[in-house]
Amino acid sequence: MAIRIIPLGGLGEIGKNCWLVESEQDMVMLDCGFAFPTEEMYGVDLVIPDFTYVVERAHKLRGVFVSHGHEDHIGGLPFLYRELPNPDVPVYGTPFTIALVQRKLHEVASLRGKVPLVPCEPRTVVQAGSLAVEFIRVCHSIVDAVGFGIGTPMGTVVYSGDFKMDQTPMDGHRFDYFRFSALGEEGVLALLSDSTNAEREGMTPSERVVGEGLRHAFGDAAGRVIVATFASNVQRVQQIIEVAHAYGRRVALVGRSMQQVTEQALKMGYMAVPEGALGRIEDLMALPPEQVCIVTTGSQGEPMSGLSRIAHGDHKHVTAMEGDTVILSAVPIPGNERSVGRTINKLFSRGVQVIYEGERSNARATRHVSGHASREELKIMLSLTRPRYFIPVHGEPRHLIHHAELAIQMGVPPQHCFLMENGAVLELGPDGGRFGEPVPATPFLVDGQLLKDIGAAVLKDRKQLAMEGVVSVALTVDASGQLADLPRLLSQGFVHGSEFMKMLPDAEELIADVVARCHAEGTVSHEALRAAVSESLSQFLNERSRRRPVLLVSVLGA
Repeated sequence: MAIRIIPLGGLGEIGKNCWLVESEQDMVMLDCGFAFPTEEMYGVDLVIPDFTYVVERAHKLRGVFVSHGHEDHIGGLPFLYRELPNPDVPVYGTPFTIALVQRKLHEVASLRGKVPLVPCEPRTVVQAGSLAVEFIRVCHSIVDAVGFGIGTPMGTVVYSGDFKMDQTPMDGHRFDYFRFSALGEEGVLALLSDSTNAEREGMTPSERVVGEGLRHAFGDAAGRVIVATFASNVQRVQQIIEVAHAYGRRVALVGRSMQQVTEQALKMGYMAVPEGALGRIEDLMALPPEQVCIVTTGSQGEPMSGLSRIAHGDHKHVTAMEGDTVILSAVPIPGNERSVGRTINKLFSRGVQVIYEGERSNARATRHVSGHASREELKIMLSLTRPRYFIPVHGEPRHLIHHAELAIQMGVPPQHCFLMENGAVLELGPDGGRFGEPVPATPFLVDGQLLKDIGAAVLKDRKQLAMEGVVSVALTVDASGQLADLPRLLSQGFVHGSEFMKMLPDAEELIADVVARCHAEGTVSHEALRAAVSESLSQFLNERSRRRPVLLVSVLGA
């Protein structure tokens, strides 16, 4: 009779959010996102959850319910549906979220028009077999965000999604205190609550605060203003456009995602901009600098983003120059600090005034507020729902631990607070909660068009190539296993060419000795020669350079 709560991503990390709620007969997925790779993941494009458990039980999956349209909550959907035996499992979300999901799935030719997409308004209840999923309005840094109340045979599970309690939201849609409170009155079995700001005291400011800060920044700017923010934060983009228009500037949206999301928001009525405020970047470049505002992506230092290209001088239309003011209207996601810092430094080196988090001279120019609840709001959520069990979600270990401590302060018994890891299985039954056998949850690394995990060995090789370089050796041997010609050695990224040339005579002599020894011992197979040369040459190069390059040894017959 127990239900199972299973995280496939989003715990101990920022991103890749994906949860399962499972009864005996049915299962629903809550969110399906990706994470961006760390700097140690050489060549990896995206990190997605391991969907093995879901695919093996696809017959039980009644729907995927997405809380909002950020990539760390919807970005994994194309990969999930490429793995499912049949793409007929519906995706449920609010209208704007579904519009973003549709755009994402349309990028995969094999999925176009095949996945049922069901838009649902807040307070809609979707029956999913023995589970009933209710949409509950929350505030976040994207429109149409919701949490979920999941009715199960054991009681109601509340999943907050990403949320804050904005009292003056830009779109007028307030956090649904009443519905969360009503569920608390009825009895909440378990609360899964956003932990991102569990270390931050007080209440998270309203999105409207950013407008005042932007006005200060625009008022001080003499030349062009370039603002970097998330494309999905349409309320932020709207405020930027309104402020720019008030200061006599026309606005160009730079970047494919920025243009597409804004176009969708305007089409669906989630944005309304002054007539004539928007223009093509090509046309704006002919205007005086004080009449230009550029809104682009790249607030997280992404190498291929609009702001990064502008900073490095390789954007098609825009190059950062002295007199420009760049506003980073976001804070770095944990793990992105170094890449953001590199972009900021590059902009400073071009004589640009940069307004960013921690920059003192423009302290009055607030340019970002979080979309996540701070500690007082987390307390309110606990007070409203009064859960029997508590599970902190969405955060690094320190966030989860601080949130669990907060729940205990609010009266949740310590033994009812569960700190989980990806792949853990929490079973809630009549006799209480306990952990079951874990499920596969090793992250899958997406490399180009590859979906399956490229493996730890490949990452290790890539790291070694990046740090140590490569040396290739070509041997030609006759039928008896003796050298038919001098070995040929080439290096790349190992040491300076002149240093490598100094090593060559000794390396060639070493290889000749190894081949002769193998011949004398009768171990003349190509595989045996390759292994023996690799071992001896690796030791030799390490002794001479204190480095261990990747060795590529090929043995050819004469």
